[in-house]
Amino acid sequence: MSFPKLLNRLFLGPRVTEKQESFLKTDEEFETVGAELKSIVINLYGGRSLRIRAVDGGSTNAEEIELTALNNAYYDIDRFGLSFVASPRHADMVWVTGPVTRNLERAVRTTYEAAPEPCIVVAIGDGACTGGIWKDSYAVVGALDKVIPVHIKIPGDPPTPTQILRGVLNALKQSSSK
Repeated sequence: MSFPKLLNRLFLGPRVTEKQESFLKTDEEFETVGAELKSIVINLYGGRSLRIRAVDGGSTNAEEIELTALNNAYYDIDRFGLSFVASPRHADMVWVTGPVTRNLERAVRTTYEAAPEPCIVVAIGDGACTGGIWKDSYAVVGALDKVIPVHIKIPGDPPTPTQILRGVLNALKQSSSK
């Protein structure tokens, strides 16, 4: 196909992307939850971001894909005052995904112990919440609460970005009421 034909097809051809109406409703909910979350983060942390350390306890990476989506240009959770950090020593909140495997049990515990107090722990996904379909496996310790204390559980396989944001909002509401 020649270059002029290609340009003509791209600009004058049929639309091949989703219609905006098909995802506007979920975007609206995400924006509403995000705005509420932003006001709580500003009040709790004095204008700085809530710092999050994400830990994979042995998941299938489905949850990590959703966490990555939260950080992309479409969702952009930085605008709501949430940011990921590389070290648990800088974290206000620890997100753990997947059932805790025997090989990663020590890493999960060490991450939690390295985080400054008070640290909010969030279990993301069915694996972290209940052990998932792997709970009876010889290689799995089980759900996250068998290893470290959990403040809030966000079930789903995987949970959507909106569900994750709503869970974080609930965790912050619980911690601010104490």
